[in-house]
Amino acid sequence: MNIREKTQERENRVLSPYAVRSADTKGREREERPCEIRTEFQRDRDRIIHSKAFRRLKHKTQVFLTPEGDHYRTRLTHTLEVAQIARTIARALDLNEDLTEAIALGHDLGHTPFGHAGERVLNEECEHGFHHNEQSLRVVDVLERVGGLNLTYEVRDGILCHTGAKKASTLEGRAVALSDKIAYINHDIDDAIRGGVLTEKDLPAEYTNVLGMRHSTRIDTMIHSAIRASADKEDIVMEEEIQKAMMGLRQFMFEHVYFNSAPKLEEKKANGIIRELYRYFADNPDAVPEGARLSSCTQDAHIIACDYTAGMTDRFAIATFQQLFVPRSWQG
Repeated sequence: MNIREKTQERENRVLSPYAVRSADTKGREREERPCEIRTEFQRDRDRIIHSKAFRRLKHKTQVFLTPEGDHYRTRLTHTLEVAQIARTIARALDLNEDLTEAIALGHDLGHTPFGHAGERVLNEECEHGFHHNEQSLRVVDVLERVGGLNLTYEVRDGILCHTGAKKASTLEGRAVALSDKIAYINHDIDDAIRGGVLTEKDLPAEYTNVLGMRHSTRIDTMIHSAIRASADKEDIVMEEEIQKAMMGLRQFMFEHVYFNSAPKLEEKKANGIIRELYRYFADNPDAVPEGARLSSCTQDAHIIACDYTAGMTDRFAIATFQQLFVPRSWQG
């Protein structure tokens, strides 16, 4: 019996009846020889971590555009926070932690530069529309390695369904979807306070009385609620009072930070950068580097432009915009 088989045997003994065992995966689009050491979900996790798209997350906006300070979240640190919260929930519920981690690490690979501002622009501009969860799936299915990472069905499903109306088919995927909300609501509050957009006193008492005033207390409250409410159930849920307070705090953030805070007004400039880059590359597909064109696996100039623009980091998008549209004598 090799190491992978021992791990699979241990999964059979300790995991919940509602968990996905790695030996029971629905498999990959292209069949591969099993690894002697790692389970299928562990292999998926490693492929995601070693992908170029994962490395680019460190230079992509979470909420605040190029903030001054080293302590603001990026898309990468958001991903790591989601993964840790989701793993905590999965471990407590005896779900498959490897599957949970793989989904969490891959869920935002398709995010645009400049956060959701870039996503909204590409959704307006692209003939086929644009949603970051669908692009994340396209990254792992097509764009990485010119032909994709060939991940398992369960990881792909969790990545696609981490946001939107459709629930993931696994509890591990649903744990990631909930953890995504827990993470961004709380760390975006933390960053907003750090940036002087909010103070703790601005947070509605009707929600903080339930969830707590401190960042760590709110996260702890939400995680414990999810574990209590989901135990021995075929779903990942929260207790009604906690869920209501969490969603109320989320709505508060949309009204006071995500759309109406002073720093978010800078997004209009970012919108213009993404819009012009997309239009330029859609009109001039030969200007897209050959490797990027080939990785899109299509002749459709609009899809090529969308893939290339969405994959940029914030700083690469700015540098490319300057190179294309700003006279050299004007550049600092």
